[in-house]
Amino acid sequence: MQKNGISTKMLVYTALIAAVYAVFTVGIAPLSYGAVQIRFSEILVLLAFLDRRYAPGLILGCFIANCFSPLGMVDAVFGTICTAAALYGITHHSKTLFGASLWPVFCNAFLGVEYHLLQGAPLVFTAGTIALGEFLAVSCVGYVIFRQILKHQPLVDQLRMG
Repeated sequence: MQKNGISTKMLVYTALIAAVYAVFTVGIAPLSYGAVQIRFSEILVLLAFLDRRYAPGLILGCFIANCFSPLGMVDAVFGTICTAAALYGITHHSKTLFGASLWPVFCNAFLGVEYHLLQGAPLVFTAGTIALGEFLAVSCVGYVIFRQILKHQPLVDQLRMG
């Protein structure tokens, strides 16, 4: 069924990805939040490298997860904007998987500003620790996982929503 260009299948994919992202983030709290964090759910943003139609679910999942952040709605808005910016970079400017994995590192480093303004955390240190956590999760672990996925074309075909 399709209404206004949105299929039921797309709505289900969006809801599923949002739920997985949110549950995975909240499920490993407090590791997912704070001035020093490693958010393994961010690995899922690499799905957008395969198909940009994953982006809405990832943005929604990030928003939901950030509603549980110790910083509250400020993080729900600002953190979600950082993830949305990373997804834009992944879907519009990434030619390689490793390049795609760096967008969350750079974009989420700006969360250091949020922690600096709201909690007085040292700006450069906090931006660096958040970027390092993103690098470890997405550019190291996520990259290795997605390199393996990309070696199996039937799996890639299934992950593409085409």
